[in-house]
Amino acid sequence: MSRILVIDSNFYQDLADQLVRGATAELALHGIRPDRVSVPGALEIPAAIAVIAERNKGPKADQPYDGYVALGCVIRGETSHYDIVSGESARGLMDLAIRCRLIIGNGILTVDTPEQAWIRARADGNGKNKGRDAVQACLSLIEVKRRGVQ
Repeated sequence: MSRILVIDSNFYQDLADQLVRGATAELALHGIRPDRVSVPGALEIPAAIAVIAERNKGPKADQPYDGYVALGCVIRGETSHYDIVSGESARGLMDLAIRCRLIIGNGILTVDTPEQAWIRARADGNGKNKGRDAVQACLSLIEVKRRGVQ
């Protein structure tokens, strides 16, 4: 069974909880009960994953995580801050995935309006359930790593 860490940005707590609800429901279908860590914003997610992954390496490490699911939301505002946060959080996750070979399902929403965020976050059958989608991406990559080239 895979060990998964769900890490969410609680800047928009209600949206984060909805994304986590979708993620944990999908993980439960696979018999996985994830650990969860919350950070203040989307920019902190890659740093937190890096710190936790580093702590879980080496002979004295606890059981390492097989994958990470990053969840959060960045909503466009009146300044260029949106572009920085959305771009740098995605870049940070991709850098970790490629350089450190970490498996990360990216469920950080980048939207123009709160309404768009809710459509993507809802996990009740009336939305796009992007928390579930991020888990599916993570589990798919774990399977690729386990299976290798055949």
